[in-house]
Amino acid sequence: MAHALTIENIPFADSTTIGSKPVPLRNAALLRYLKLIKAYVATLYLPEAVKTEDVLSDVPKRLEISYLVSIKGSDFDKGAAPVLKRNQSPAELAKLQGRIDRINAAYKDVKSGDRYSLTYLPGRGTELALNGTSLIVIEGADFAASYLGIWLGREPIYEKLKRDLLKGR
Repeated sequence: MAHALTIENIPFADSTTIGSKPVPLRNAALLRYLKLIKAYVATLYLPEAVKTEDVLSDVPKRLEISYLVSIKGSDFDKGAAPVLKRNQSPAELAKLQGRIDRINAAYKDVKSGDRYSLTYLPGRGTELALNGTSLIVIEGADFAASYLGIWLGREPIYEKLKRDLLKGR
C-alpha cells in the first residue's frame, strides 16, 4: 500500500478497507502526554462525504493508534473511564458498561511499535485489533459513538488531537 503520511517515522496508508469499501485517511496526529512524552500517533480513516460534526454517526470509520511507549493492557481503562464519564450521562454509561467491560478485558499489553485499531462497521460493530489481529467485536452504534468519543467526542481525552484528526490534510 502507498503511504500517505509518516509521523515520528511511522507510516500510514492513504486508505483502508472497511467492509468491502475503501475509506480514505482523514489525518494523523501525535499525542504528547503531559506535553513532554510522545505517547502515540493516531490516525482517522473516514469517508470523504462525512462532515466533521457527523464523525460519531453511524458511518464506517477507523481510528488507528501506533504506540511510542509501553502500556499494560490493564491500564487502558484508566485513561478511558474518566473521558467516558464526562461524555455520557449516568444512564447512558450504565447501558454501555457491560460492553465497556468486554473491550477493556480484551486489551493486551503494548510496546513501542505496536498498533491498535478500532474499526466501526455499521451493522457489525466495533472491532478492536492489535497489529492487525482481531481481538473482539462489540455490537452497537451507540457503543461506537461513545467509545470513539474518547478521542473524537464532545470532551475528548485531548482536544488538540481531536482537532488535528478531524481537520483533514
